[in-house]
Amino acid sequence: MVKEIMSSHEERMQKALDMLRKDYSTLRAGRATPALLDKITVDYYGTPTPVNQVGNISVPEPRMIVIQPWEKKLLSLIEKAIMKSDLGLTPTSDGSVIRLIIPQLTQQRRTELVKVVHKKAEDSRVAIRNLRRDANDAFKKMEKDKLVSEDEAKKAQEDIQKVTDKYIKEIDQVMTAKEKEIMEV
Repeated sequence: MVKEIMSSHEERMQKALDMLRKDYSTLRAGRATPALLDKITVDYYGTPTPVNQVGNISVPEPRMIVIQPWEKKLLSLIEKAIMKSDLGLTPTSDGSVIRLIIPQLTQQRRTELVKVVHKKAEDSRVAIRNLRRDANDAFKKMEKDKLVSEDEAKKAQEDIQKVTDKYIKEIDQVMTAKEKEIMEV
């Protein structure tokens, strides 16, 4: 029973870390990456569909993304979706492909992005700590209901703390790497 709680909470902590990594991949760091377009959807036959499912996305140069829609009529829809997004990029189209030029980040924009990175990391840390608290509550309840001994409950709480420390350290490492990538000129 203790092992099940430990493994389910550790699995959820891993998901929180994975979500942070996914969020970071969509942050623009002055370098072109297809992940920048992950959150952008177009209305494809009445269904909101991610851009990467309606065309080929390539990165021919470090600061350029090229989108080649599978259907010509999607060109204008993709352009509008990119314009509406919070990316701050202006698409250029030649009638068959859309090009996105990623401008160099200003120092002010880099500082703003670093703040966003820190906030997302802190949100992930809070999620991890909440999972730890939930696990500890479950262990205390099991002890109270005489399902485990006091020693087993204490040991389980120490173990969940070790797992929590491990994931918070990983979050800090991911945050530091993203911060370094953003501040790189």
